[in-house]
Amino acid sequence: MEENIFLADSKPHDLVDYLQGTPSGRSNLGDEVPVLVYRFLEYSLRDALVQRYGKEEQIAVFRQAGRRAGELFAEKFLRLDQPFDAFVRELQARLREFKIGVLRMEDVNEATGRMILTLSEDADCSGLPVLGETVCNYDEGFIAGILSAYTGKPYTAVEIDCWATGDRVCRFRAEAGQEHFQ
Repeated sequence: MEENIFLADSKPHDLVDYLQGTPSGRSNLGDEVPVLVYRFLEYSLRDALVQRYGKEEQIAVFRQAGRRAGELFAEKFLRLDQPFDAFVRELQARLREFKIGVLRMEDVNEATGRMILTLSEDADCSGLPVLGETVCNYDEGFIAGILSAYTGKPYTAVEIDCWATGDRVCRFRAEAGQEHFQ
């Protein structure tokens, strides 16, 4: 295969490079897409990863991708130097603004950093039929990434209730001091 001379001096791209598009690229359609389109992407990727690498690896990849996205989301759209209550209010507003979901903090233990939070109307699974398993692995990483960026400590988040298991919100347990997702 011949080398593309227009790409000869290009550097490897980072995730942030792909987030710097201009509105003129979609001047007719705008910058929003329906949840169904998002789910086509997410669940076809999930299916391809499961078929190629197995379910555990698919979960790990989604968590890792979510973590990176959560870190970038926090750095780009949130003020990380404010008190926790103000940070949570801003996070709630941003998640609504970007139509990611409606965040509610159910329990926060400031001494340990452990939190229980819910995300309703989330793009990943709200409205899905009961599938018998939690499916919001990307959200697990996304939440962990946001909390890690804010606190400067490694966080994990694990979904403990999910629309796809018959609940009507997705509930997560987030804990500080845990190892990063693989």
